[in-house]
Amino acid sequence: QVQLVESGGDLVQPGGSLRLSCVASGFIFSRYAMSWYRQAPGKERELVATITGAGSSTDYADSVKGRFTISRDNAKNSVYLQMNSLKPEDTAVFYCNARWTTAKRVYDYWGQGTQVTVSS
Repeated sequence: QVQLVESGGDLVQPGGSLRLSCVASGFIFSRYAMSWYRQAPGKERELVATITGAGSSTDYADSVKGRFTISRDNAKNSVYLQMNSLKPEDTAVFYCNARWTTAKRVYDYWGQGTQVTVSS
């Protein structure tokens, strides 16, 4: 069955760094665009960063550009989010998402989330 398992969330001080990881199984990883979303308390889930299946293109929310970097290793079925210069407003549950869009349907999978808390 399909699984996305995130890890790396933690409590970190403002200005600190974290690296989130997401390991996928149960589908052909390289076909899927991978994204990180986040959801802060009382807010809607928002897209943070996306990387294409081959890893050739990335996109970021304006709020994280220059601070976060998404990458993937298709040999390890893994996607990563390097987060630097963290701010208290980055506090959220971060979710890994896999999406493959075909002519007939969209395949869309989610992980369970990992908590990131930025606080002194």
